[in-house]
Amino acid sequence: MDARIAVIGVGTMGSMVMWQLARRGVSVAGFEQFGIGHDRSAAGGESRAFRTAYLEGSEYVPLLQEAKNQWEELEKDTGSRLLTLNGGLMIGKVNNPSMKNILQCIKEFNLDHEILEGETARKHYPQHPLRSGEFMVLDKQAGYIKPELSVLSAARKAEELGSKIYRYSRVESIQPHSDGVTVFVDNQKYMFEKVVITAGPWLSRMLPNYKENFEINRLLLAWFAAKDIEQFIPERFPIFVRLNDDINLFGIPTLDGNMVKLAPVTGNGDGLIQDPDNVDRNVKVEDLKNLMDGVRKYLPDIIPEPVRVSAYMDGFTTDHHPVVGFAPKSQNVLVLGGFSGHGFKMAPVMGKIAADLVIDGCTPHNIQHLNPNRFANAKV
Repeated sequence: MDARIAVIGVGTMGSMVMWQLARRGVSVAGFEQFGIGHDRSAAGGESRAFRTAYLEGSEYVPLLQEAKNQWEELEKDTGSRLLTLNGGLMIGKVNNPSMKNILQCIKEFNLDHEILEGETARKHYPQHPLRSGEFMVLDKQAGYIKPELSVLSAARKAEELGSKIYRYSRVESIQPHSDGVTVFVDNQKYMFEKVVITAGPWLSRMLPNYKENFEINRLLLAWFAAKDIEQFIPERFPIFVRLNDDINLFGIPTLDGNMVKLAPVTGNGDGLIQDPDNVDRNVKVEDLKNLMDGVRKYLPDIIPEPVRVSAYMDGFTTDHHPVVGFAPKSQNVLVLGGFSGHGFKMAPVMGKIAADLVIDGCTPHNIQHLNPNRFANAKV
């Protein structure tokens, strides 16, 4: 055996899997087709939102609470500041299904929050003038994460603990068998007891039978200047999600003192990508029209022409929930993929869950809603 466990893709999830395995003393090797901390996939863009009152469903709240603990563990292990909890505003109307999910999360788990309406909302957060019927929920356990530094910190710590990372090494295929899994890389083969596939948009290349339930979407990020940037520093401007019929927006406060990051809430993204090796990263003016209109309408203190834009990609499942678990009919190929634009915040707990599964065969965390078996055609 070249190591006990192989991790294919040392990005958002793979770096965390390697860190969690290495800190338990497990022999692990990672294969990454690019450099560590690259922006070719779903990481990048200088910031990612962290939320606990979760619009995607209350079943995620325990995972997010443990993710917060694991972010703090990673910070202690690496000496890096990765997670900043400056709060998070969820803005919308009472009858919006996602706002209902947020309120259900708060009720079910007694989450620390405030509800703001009318004059109170205007006084505390004048950057977000409310429209008729809208209200704000302040999630006090929300904030932002530094994605590139997070991936680098976890991967480097894994290496410090004895793990091996093969950079610029593209995995061509895997072959599970009774003695383990053979991984084929650049005309070489490596042997492992088990393999964890964290290949992001390349997931269906490794596991073609997932293709029917998996797609790759292009996502846009944009940075805007403000009329008064001091109104958008982290102490005054929590991360936010604004949910409307015409556009759903999210935003991150200025981290450089110059620009605010804004983007559409992922949904189905900006369009399908057929080949993850050939992503159109050229963002056209027409691609940004809806976002710019949303900024004009809902954020009047932001100058609505972006200063900087970026296109990236992520893997989506057909139900927009990840697949986390052993591939059907396999006990030596573990899959973490299809995080559908909302996975980064959960990355360290997903690494912990993956370590549980490959070491113990089970995890105390409830991941039934993420079971790969829900996709009947998915098999190794």
